[in-house]
Amino acid sequence: MSHARPTFQQFNLPRMSLLTAGALVLAGCASAPVPTEQIAVSRAAISQATSAGAGEFAPAELGLARDKMARADAAVAAGEGERALPLAQQAQADAQVAGAKAAAIKARRAADTVLEASRALREEMSRQTPAAMTPLVMPATTSPRN
Repeated sequence: MSHARPTFQQFNLPRMSLLTAGALVLAGCASAPVPTEQIAVSRAAISQATSAGAGEFAPAELGLARDKMARADAAVAAGEGERALPLAQQAQADAQVAGAKAAAIKARRAADTVLEASRALREEMSRQTPAAMTPLVMPATTSPRN
């Protein structure tokens, strides 16, 4: 009796199926890529908000941005890029809100300063005596008649 030897294809088919299945499982378990660009943009937004005075004028909003950025960093460290992306996006939005709020408060204070200076000037002008506010009138001169 002769035993039929398995062909190369028959021998490798089960192994190839196992290898393919294993590769698919590993691909499914692989973490999402790290959102490095979004993280850099979010950090820049937080830095810009801080420079705009958000620490003084919008500390709650800036605190939210920093907290979400820290959580995004922790997600990256844990290899959870898919969780890091929305956190970094939210951190950017919170930082932009903080910067806008700080800019609005500064603009309001500058406007208040200008309004106060204008009020003081009007008040000073109203205290002046009417004689001091009357324009000088030059006496009429008579022209010589020839």
